[in-house]
Amino acid sequence: MSQNVSNRRRILRAWHDAGNFAIFVVPGVTVFAAVVFAPILWTMWIGLTNERATRPQTLFVGLDNYLTLLGSSTFHAVLVNTVIITLIVVVGTNILGVSIALLLRLETRLYSALRSVFFVPVILSAVVVSVIWRSLLVDDGLLNTTLRSFGIQNPPGWLSDPSIALYSVSGIIVWQMLGFAVVVYLAGLAGIPKEIDEAAEIDGAVGWQRFRYITWPLLAPSFTINTVMLMISAFKVYDQIAVLTNGGPGTGATTTIAFKVVETAFVEQRAGYASAMAGLMLIIIAIASTLVLRALQRREVTY
Repeated sequence: MSQNVSNRRRILRAWHDAGNFAIFVVPGVTVFAAVVFAPILWTMWIGLTNERATRPQTLFVGLDNYLTLLGSSTFHAVLVNTVIITLIVVVGTNILGVSIALLLRLETRLYSALRSVFFVPVILSAVVVSVIWRSLLVDDGLLNTTLRSFGIQNPPGWLSDPSIALYSVSGIIVWQMLGFAVVVYLAGLAGIPKEIDEAAEIDGAVGWQRFRYITWPLLAPSFTINTVMLMISAFKVYDQIAVLTNGGPGTGATTTIAFKVVETAFVEQRAGYASAMAGLMLIIIAIASTLVLRALQRREVTY
């Protein structure tokens, strides 16, 4: 009799736990599937068709769109642009971020205010930031006007010169993302036990030695977070390109994959081809972020 009662209690407890799980988890999973997972699957499916606004009938074409992309010189060019922007953003933001974090690690009111100042660009819209920088960097903008006042009659075309525009856009993205990296590195610095720094000081490790052998290895988790987040954000950049250069100057000097996807889908009306491009971009980001995450996690140390 007691055995039966015990079994019933276990069954009721299991049903109760399953009910709690369904109440708290299922709604979130459902929303995620509807907002994220379903659109991804739909985009991947459209990428396997020749769907086009001007074509009355849509046909299944398999991997033709993907094979065309892999053999397209235009796609290769926008992929190179995207990779260059990503590398500049990841490397530049990490270097500046850790440098500024080391300067702002002191717990004073002045440095607390400076942290807030550095974080302001992160919370601003990319469009707003791009409009501000465009007004500064156009040929007759404030920067070139200032340079002319110092005697430089032919200042660089920051956004109009095809050899410079890509790096100008990358620098603006670095400027906007810098606050995020600084905050992450400050959190990492705050998590380093003071005993380790004190022991290093006693052992005679100062300056560069202390940073190289103690601070930097212990900042590995912060470096991992920043690198992966910056890489994903830079690889799918669109807003800054659309506002600053519209993919130019010239023929695609600053065109990225995300910008090309929008242009192909809504200007050229080639939804199938654009969806294949978006799907390929998703695959590249997923593979690259996974490989980078695993590689960086191996160098993380515990204390």
